Amino acid sequence: MAASLSSRLLRRLGGIQAARSGGFASALFYENGMRCFSTVPNDPDTHDDFKPTNKVTGSAQSLKDIVEQDVKENPVMIYMKGVPEFPQCGFSSLAVRVLQQYDVPISARNILEDPELKNAVKAFSHWPTFPQIFIKGEFLGGSDIILNMHKNGELEEKLKEISGNQKSR
Repeated sequence: MAASLSSRLLRRLGGIQAARSGGFASALFYENGMRCFSTVPNDPDTHDDFKPTNKVTGSAQSLKDIVEQDVKENPVMIYMKGVPEFPQCGFSSLAVRVLQQYDVPISARNILEDPELKNAVKAFSHWPTFPQIFIKGEFLGGSDIILNMHKNGELEEKLKEISGNQKSR
């Protein structure tokens, strides 16, 4: 019953498609041109000690592979605290607001949902803080760097091709 309740709840949150994997309902959804990933426990009565710590356990794909795939397949990828519609820190909120100025599709992952994902992203970029923004496969940095690039026109140049070629999904 909890699984069906989770699925229905996820579907109501803007057309989210839910799928069961590893004891969690996973969701990928698009809102305002942003691709977001989220997971919620299927069983609210399960104590945190018994929940899996790595959401890709049992999968042939490692977290490093997932990060590489995210960065390669998404022209604008942000690893942040929260999701673009509900950032959970000021730096993540700033980064999203700056990127939204360019009307480009933003893909995001919430690093607060999985500490192992957070560590995998840090290892991939060799950067200790979040948010982390990748544009066309290139790691640019965090919100301060994106803001400076926005102010001096560099960000517009980097995103020019993306905004002209991509449409919201």
